[in-house]
Amino acid sequence: MAITAAQVKELRERTGIGMMECKKALIASNGDIELAIEELRKKGLAKAAKKADREMAEGGICMEVADGKAYVLSISCETDFLAKSDRFDDMTADIMAYLKENGADSKEGAQDKINKDWALELGENLQVRDYVCMDVAAAGTYVHSNKKLAALVVGVEGTDSDKLKQVAMHVSATNPDYLSPDEISEDVIEKEKSIQLEVMKNDPKMANKTDDVLLKIIGGKMGKFKSEVSLLEQAFVIDPNQKVKDFIGADSLVSFHRYSI
Repeated sequence: MAITAAQVKELRERTGIGMMECKKALIASNGDIELAIEELRKKGLAKAAKKADREMAEGGICMEVADGKAYVLSISCETDFLAKSDRFDDMTADIMAYLKENGADSKEGAQDKINKDWALELGENLQVRDYVCMDVAAAGTYVHSNKKLAALVVGVEGTDSDKLKQVAMHVSATNPDYLSPDEISEDVIEKEKSIQLEVMKNDPKMANKTDDVLLKIIGGKMGKFKSEVSLLEQAFVIDPNQKVKDFIGADSLVSFHRYSI
């Protein structure tokens, strides 16, 4: 019988095995999923079978900037023990090299490579999470020592790379929502105002004030709210006496990206 793409996809999701091996197993089992799993086990792939349902709360993130491109790769696994191992680092380096060679559209191929070359040896469910390749004029990266938290900050051409790295460290610590207050929509602002209004109504000290008065008070607080959620307006974690925009330059940043496992 003809093997469909849906069958291959289902077997791959259930076992974590590469597409070609799944298709071969389905052909050998005449399309029977359970028999196909047995076929994979007979080939020595039992360790990888049925891992897709196992929780992946651990993993690692790595980043590189080279030749005008920024690369981000994160891979999830099941245990902290594996995530901290040298072989996990070896696998991450191998897949990062694959990303640099094949680009951002090759995530599925990267997963197949993990399934084929690493899943059996490492013995856990391994899944590609973030897989990014972007053009950058200047960029700074920061990866926390536990490899579970990282940030990429993209700057305009000529921006100091060391400063960009320090801002990336700031991003990983503060997790801003926006680059600047200009990016905050009116819907977000109005929602925040409504939340603050309810908070103040529940404050006994504000019980005698009308909604109009409360809204005027809240209006004055919106500047603080915008500063707290906007990267450029935040107090710089390394030197809280200055804002991020004063450290790096108000027009120096293009975007920021924060990653976590």
